[in-house]
Amino acid sequence: MKYIGAHVSIQGGVETAPARAADLDANAMGIFTKNQRQWAARPLTDEQCRNFTSELSASGIRPEHVVIHASYLINLATPAADARRRSVEALVDECLRAEQLGLTLVNFHPGSGLGKLTEAETLTAIALGVKEVLERTTTAVVVLESTAGQGDHVGWRFAHLRDIIDQSNADSRVRVCVDTCHAFAAGYDLASANGYEAMMTELEDTIGRDRLVAIHLNDSRFDLGSRKDRHAPIGDGMIGTSGIAHVVTDPRLDEIPFVLETTEPERWADEIVLLRSIASGESTAG
Repeated sequence: MKYIGAHVSIQGGVETAPARAADLDANAMGIFTKNQRQWAARPLTDEQCRNFTSELSASGIRPEHVVIHASYLINLATPAADARRRSVEALVDECLRAEQLGLTLVNFHPGSGLGKLTEAETLTAIALGVKEVLERTTTAVVVLESTAGQGDHVGWRFAHLRDIIDQSNADSRVRVCVDTCHAFAAGYDLASANGYEAMMTELEDTIGRDRLVAIHLNDSRFDLGSRKDRHAPIGDGMIGTSGIAHVVTDPRLDEIPFVLETTEPERWADEIVLLRSIASGESTAG
């Protein structure tokens, strides 16, 4: 079975998100647990957590199909000591909030050495940050998101993610999310059947498919290998509906959440219908 949803708003409180996902007829969802562009946030209250749990149950979405997206401000590789400490503390807080909500998956962008660290130094800095975060939390799983490779950002090759995992020494609580737009921009040709299989083979050989716990489903405004992170609605970009179909029809990905982050939320319900029809074989991608 395919679990398909979208990254929904938490306006009015995190407990409001499940109903928004249910309105889309989603059986998976992505959320922030606080303002993604601010460091500070009010703590979650016990009432909020109880209400979230109740609303999630009512939506029919299982906790393992909810993907928290951590703050965009987090950069575990920044060479600025104060900023790095804030990043570590912010990711700890994201993981503790996940645990309060009864969730597991906390997705974040690995980071950048901002041109001041080598690639190897950048990967080590991220791994050490991840290790500290996991030492200070209990059940949250840190999910490294594949990136487009803009600027000095690492994570655009699966080997980068493998090195972070290996150096973090926390095998069971570090996993991976592949963003289809990012992967395409990084040079993985999801638009072709052979390119998609080559990507999956590389993922299996470098990371292991069992580490893949989520997919961000996005088309790409820019061409293969552009290294530009610009999402597009499904079918409106360079990957195309037929390329996205390679992902949603893959039986190896049956039990993990697929989360839309496409740029027109008003189309999410229709995109979910389309993706489900493709996944079930009822629709042929064009």
